[in-house]
Amino acid sequence: MALETESVTRDKLSLADTEIDWARLDKTRFHVIGAVLFTVQQALIHPTAVVKTRMQVADSRLAHMPGMVVFKDILRNDGIPGVFRGFGTSAIGSLPGRVLALTSLEMSKDMMLKYTQGLNIPETTRIGVANGVAGMFSSLISSLYFVPLEVICQRLIVQGLPGATVYIDPFDVARKVIKAEGFRGLYRGFGLTALTNSPAVALWWGAYGAAQRIIWRSLGYRDDSEKKPSHMEMMAVQATAGMVAGACSSVITTPIDTVKTRLQVIDDYGVARPSVLKTTKILLKEDGWWGFYRGFCPRFLNMSLYGTTMIVTYELI
Repeated sequence: MALETESVTRDKLSLADTEIDWARLDKTRFHVIGAVLFTVQQALIHPTAVVKTRMQVADSRLAHMPGMVVFKDILRNDGIPGVFRGFGTSAIGSLPGRVLALTSLEMSKDMMLKYTQGLNIPETTRIGVANGVAGMFSSLISSLYFVPLEVICQRLIVQGLPGATVYIDPFDVARKVIKAEGFRGLYRGFGLTALTNSPAVALWWGAYGAAQRIIWRSLGYRDDSEKKPSHMEMMAVQATAGMVAGACSSVITTPIDTVKTRLQVIDDYGVARPSVLKTTKILLKEDGWWGFYRGFCPRFLNMSLYGTTMIVTYELI
């Protein structure tokens, strides 16, 4: 009987155990195992990112096609490698950036939770604010690393489109961009990324933290309750909260992402250096206001799948 009781206890988690703080994390496991799992997760959703980018950058004919038609068109013309263009560069290049992002996220979240402890605010609000502020800070720090990587990957993804520059490999992208525009060419869209990604990431983590808390409470779980969720329940709740957060974020941030992607990739704007204003005007001229939602369906799918798979992987490790 004692063994049975011990087994049941091991299979259950207190509600507090669903939110692991930085001090309790095994840092080696968190980063090493996380690198492997996040790379697998990234491979699963990369094709949706390729379709999204193609639709945002291509001419109106391709941009107005359904995402599945664009996906089939890429497969027909380029085969399987076509839907994984830029993946190797993104996967390998993301490893140090992910360590930077996750470390800054967890440390800042831990600090915010300690700072807000004891304040007279609802626990759901406190968790949402802590997650949101941590996400914003992490995004600002990691943008310094990820923007050049994103510029390189986006240019590799649009290989084959009319007017796109031909590159041999990611190093060739970096060489040509630096030769044409100097080092700042690798930071095209950095200001837009910093000004928009931080609120977007804050929205994502804030929505995730609040959604998870609301779901737990709707299921009858409380911090002081003897009722304990199982591991399967924990994964299901986290996956649902991640999907909700990803869906909310994609609806709000797609117009900004469209402008940023075109700014990072398109070169044929004349002699002047591309700018946010010029990119926006050309997009409006081509498609009107609906142009800002180019590639919305694959991006919605990408962020929803990303939110679900990423957060389950993240919380497990």
